[in-house]
Amino acid sequence: MAFYTFNLHIPLSFGGLSVVAWILHEPHLDPQTEVLSLLIVQILEFIATLFLLQWTAKPKYEFLNFFEANKLSEERNWLLASILGFGFLFLFLLVFLTLILADRLIGSKPVNNPILKEILLSNDISKAACVLLYCIVTPVLEETVYRGFLLTSMLPTMKWQQAIFISSVIFSAAPFSAENFLQLVIIGCVLGSSYCWTGNLSSSIAIHSLYNAMTLMLTLLS
Repeated sequence: MAFYTFNLHIPLSFGGLSVVAWILHEPHLDPQTEVLSLLIVQILEFIATLFLLQWTAKPKYEFLNFFEANKLSEERNWLLASILGFGFLFLFLLVFLTLILADRLIGSKPVNNPILKEILLSNDISKAACVLLYCIVTPVLEETVYRGFLLTSMLPTMKWQQAIFISSVIFSAAPFSAENFLQLVIIGCVLGSSYCWTGNLSSSIAIHSLYNAMTLMLTLLS
């Protein structure tokens, strides 16, 4: 986990765009180039993560094993878990939406993520790349690392509630964003609970993807 964090996640996530700008000899990337670069960097990080799991971890941590049917997943439908988990996060997101509407009644409120909104509004290619990045690549990568590997490796050594909470804290600390820390902890707990309940990653990936899709929609509407 430490090797992934310091040799893959941090260099690629926080230095990837700088490398692209250096290669292109551009001080600032336009929205389309930025989102396409993020997509490529995230895909490279995912591929490197799969190789890392293949070479260093036990067979149970291999990517395809996270989706294998087992006794638990046969008894507890992943689709039901996805609906319940997304329903909870939908209510959670409504609270933030209500606060935004309340602030707008009092006074103007800036866009939560103006850079993301600029990318979404730039053109159709940028919009499609955003959907692919945030709704497919990122959920699969993060659920593989934080639920498939980290949470699974912690479950045999502690109570499942403690494992879910600790893995959620690590998940929320990864973006180095103090503003969204508490929100990501809550999301991580929902995703971890879904994974523990079903026994495979299908439900947590579905919830993560749907939540990110709703976030993109709210960014466009804000």
